Amino acid sequence: MSNNYDVVNPYSNRVIASYQHTEWTEVELQLGCLKAGQSHQKELPAHRRAAILYRLAELLEEHAEGLAKLITEETGKTIADSRIEMERAVNATIASAEESRQISGEALDSDAYAPTRGKIGVVCWRPLGTILCITPFNFPINIAMHKIGPAFAAGNCILFKPSPENTASAQLLVELCYRAGMPEQVLQLAVPALTDMAGLIAHPLVDAVNFTGGTGAAEAIARAAGYKKLLLELGGNDPLIVMDDGDIKAAVAAAINQRFATAGQRCTAAKRVFVQQAVYDEFRQCLLAAASELVVGDPASEQTFVGPVINAAAADTVQSRIDQAIAGGATVLLGNRREGNVLYPTILEGVDDDAALMVEETFGPVIPLRAFDTLEELVSLVNNSAFGLQAGVFTTNLVTMRYLFEALEVGTLATNDGPGFRTEHFPFGGVKSSGVGREGIKYAIREMSYQKTLVL
Repeated sequence: MSNNYDVVNPYSNRVIASYQHTEWTEVELQLGCLKAGQSHQKELPAHRRAAILYRLAELLEEHAEGLAKLITEETGKTIADSRIEMERAVNATIASAEESRQISGEALDSDAYAPTRGKIGVVCWRPLGTILCITPFNFPINIAMHKIGPAFAAGNCILFKPSPENTASAQLLVELCYRAGMPEQVLQLAVPALTDMAGLIAHPLVDAVNFTGGTGAAEAIARAAGYKKLLLELGGNDPLIVMDDGDIKAAVAAAINQRFATAGQRCTAAKRVFVQQAVYDEFRQCLLAAASELVVGDPASEQTFVGPVINAAAADTVQSRIDQAIAGGATVLLGNRREGNVLYPTILEGVDDDAALMVEETFGPVIPLRAFDTLEELVSLVNNSAFGLQAGVFTTNLVTMRYLFEALEVGTLATNDGPGFRTEHFPFGGVKSSGVGREGIKYAIREMSYQKTLVL
């Protein structure tokens, strides 16, 4: 089996560069280096970690345009979308710097319960050790900084394993981390072969795994990890809900931006759109008009809104689900057109409730539209999925918001916004097959730490 791999531009299918997977012997050396680096992290005060992260944010800002172009070349993400990603990455780095100085514990009085013991418990947070941070292709810098930033802020060492498609951008990110002041013994980059991943995850020098990606890979990680701490941010089949009192124009904008941007390759994309019957026709007409105006094609063009998906296999999967829905009786309202890895924005109605497009996560620019009447009907439809990441609802009714907040099996409900809402300091994560634990900088720091108690 070859140890080489190519990175291919998803739009042109041109080979950008060829690389070699990190050999197992090198991975073991890296883990040994990081183990030695843990003593360095113990001696590095929080204010110094903050200063390094602030400097890294400055460097990311200085190199934002170059990194954005690299992201576009590697992933097919539009240049406008890649620039937004870089803004988010800078924000995540700044938030990590700020939170590194806010890590606090608590003091507990032992006399709260009899018998009186006359002691005080001082509870502190301490780093886990070495964190294996595994990132996906779709947000190569932003998701990386949502892992590297809080891991470093908490005082951990990091083995960074990016998606192979993102090798060049990952290399540049790590170089900037070093320039900002992160020692090599604290951060290492590795892209081992898939056959070595189970051994890496199970390695005794890996103390925890922070992974963003699919459920199949997460299940393999869980099997290999044993009792290690896991932070898993997985997929979503996120609904966008439009009630009859919702803002139609704003809901259409959310559907467009949160489903067709990044060619639909987001875990929080609006993958199902449910519209109350009274406003269904109006919403459908507005959505079709807006979607038909989107510029599709070359992601390097400033005007392009929808570029290619990551590769031909991904395009095949999305197309097959569209075809299955049509075979099951769905009607194509827009799209169902493919050019290479570019899938044009596609809108369907009449998709069977048990079709893959409705119950599985589909990473592509396709919207199944579904009318509903009552909230009870809606909740049953939304919860008919193994996933439970985020949801968005457009309504002015506080009672409706509260009801859906309690009834929907999701980690977050965004009101008068789509399920794609995320900001760096909010907790982020789901239920069911959407993951374990919470990201969001402050919350990720705690996930990558443990509590230690001193009794006085």
